[in-house]
Amino acid sequence: MSETDALSFPDGPRADLEAAITNLLAQGERVMRTQGRLRSLLRASQTVVEQIDLPQVLRRAVEAAMDLVEADYGAIGVLTPEKDGLEKFIYVGMTEREAEAIGHQPSGQGLLGALIDDPNPIRLDRVADDARAVGFPAGHPPMDAFLGVPIRVRGEVFGNFYLTNRRQGTFTEEDEQLLSALAATAAFAIDNARLFADVEVRERWASAAAELASAIVSTPSDSVLDLVAGRLHDVAAADHVAILLRGSDDRLRVAASRGDSPSLVPGSVVEPSGLVASVLIDGQPHAEGRKPESGEEPLLVSGGGVSGPALVTPLHSRAGMWGVTLLARAPEGSRFSAAEIGSASDLASRASIALDLARAREDAQRALLADDHRRIARDLHDHVIQQLFGTGLSLQSVSARLGPGLDNDEIGDAIDHLDDAIRQIRTVVFALSQRDEASLRHRLLDVVGELSSHGHRPPAVRFTGPVDHLVRDTLATEVVAVSRELLSNALRHSNADRVSLDVAVAEDQVTVVVVDDGDGIPPDAARRGLANLDERARALRGRFHVETSPLGTSATWIAPLGQPLAVDAEGVG
Repeated sequence: MSETDALSFPDGPRADLEAAITNLLAQGERVMRTQGRLRSLLRASQTVVEQIDLPQVLRRAVEAAMDLVEADYGAIGVLTPEKDGLEKFIYVGMTEREAEAIGHQPSGQGLLGALIDDPNPIRLDRVADDARAVGFPAGHPPMDAFLGVPIRVRGEVFGNFYLTNRRQGTFTEEDEQLLSALAATAAFAIDNARLFADVEVRERWASAAAELASAIVSTPSDSVLDLVAGRLHDVAAADHVAILLRGSDDRLRVAASRGDSPSLVPGSVVEPSGLVASVLIDGQPHAEGRKPESGEEPLLVSGGGVSGPALVTPLHSRAGMWGVTLLARAPEGSRFSAAEIGSASDLASRASIALDLARAREDAQRALLADDHRRIARDLHDHVIQQLFGTGLSLQSVSARLGPGLDNDEIGDAIDHLDDAIRQIRTVVFALSQRDEASLRHRLLDVVGELSSHGHRPPAVRFTGPVDHLVRDTLATEVVAVSRELLSNALRHSNADRVSLDVAVAEDQVTVVVVDDGDGIPPDAARRGLANLDERARALRGRFHVETSPLGTSATWIAPLGQPLAVDAEGVG
């Protein structure tokens, strides 16, 4: 062969070589693409596992899935504990304006529900062509290709990946495999984040329970429940909190509350229903998630026809269950987790024990104080009154020897003052020796003590007759209200040096007399409060009159015993 002859291959071998080179290049390209996608999967997995906060893990997982399969829209739907719908829906790709136009998040219908019912991957070229699709709400952006993959945590389906609108064509089998692999990694990260969140929840609740138990022991029992409600409101991130006390008829009274619900006003009475009734029946904590608003449970937080998550825990003592705690969140709030349920139950148990200890401590202190009061009352009765009584007898003897005259009159005045002092000491002896704080005498003495800071000296108080035995219930409340109004007027407006309150029972009627040595009632003074007292006396078939002058005022209010009351006994004026 000459040097000028060209080198050539036969047609057959040359075609085979070109085909082999083409296949080799195509295979190399596939290897390079596969390596690129595997690197994308590794980057996506690393992005997911870097986070420990559960909401951040879920959002990062959606973003990583979208990058991995080149989707325009992505979401994770978190299933309810009952696996009958979606509890949370974390989406990426839509703007806030688009989300607001839709109005509400998916609840798990159509294709989303199909993936819940049958947790296996679903891959569609066109969503509209599938019979399970139920369409999109108004304002929803258009979506075509669809890929859904379940996320399993410890063998149970936690939620699902939802990807739509692949940027180049439709989703492939390779996309499905890559997303399934990412779902396994995301499940691991989600499980760790949930465990970490549970640890944080239990730590926060345990700290609050310890602080609350310590605070209860040093807090007066009448404000303990308000303290418990406040701490629960803070630690539970609840919108409404209530402490409900159980009555003998199983009706519930709101003892303390936090939040702005009109149904949680302290003192209001509610009928147990739904979640609360379940706790009253079995004595165990109960929780539930969002549900359609029924109107039967006014204690829950509702909006848009949906009631939010709630948790009710019992309050026990040695005598049994005496109440419940209610924690309620808004419909958009998260469901109470198992860690929160257990921690709230533990806090309620600790609070109940601490409250029992606080009440026992107060009972012991009251017993010691009562013993001290009885000792003082006995000393006053046995020594002071006897000495005053003896002094009075001596003065009476001197008065009898002197006969009529100025000195005799002065001795008589001194004897009257001694008698008055003896009556007041006997009132003090009764107050110290009796423990029935609901009696009329105790209630009136409390009113006098409350108003004493407004005068130069405390008002003198006298009781005549069986006041506590014959003036009871609503009539006693009426007498207390009238006495408060009259004493308040005398101490605040009369500039009096001396004020006295006399309450007497005689001839089937109760009489309240308040006397002061002040400036009297000015002629042009507003008398709305006195007119109110007169109306209340007339409503009881009684009477009321006032005598006033620049030297002082005497107000007398009289009501018969045993008459039906037709007035509001909450207060006067």
